Amino acid sequence: MSVPEAGARRDRPGEVVAGFLASAALFAGLIAVVYKPVRVAPAALVVALIAAGIGGRHQRLAALATAVVTIGWIAGMIVCVATERPLF
Repeated sequence: MSVPEAGARRDRPGEVVAGFLASAALFAGLIAVVYKPVRVAPAALVVALIAAGIGGRHQRLAALATAVVTIGWIAGMIVCVATERPLF
């Protein structure tokens, strides 16, 4: 059985939540490309911005999620217009 080091740093609960929020926003941003981007992408963008606001250890993941959601929103709008599918 191993014993944790005395100086081991544990994540705060807020940092863990920020990581989960950023991961969920990242997934939703990718889904927005293929499924109704006007419904999915704004909610995912709000979640990604909340994760970025919480910050902590997952700050780069939240920034990546914000970028992916924005690109997914634009790509989803282009796909829907090109294929004549409903936007929302």
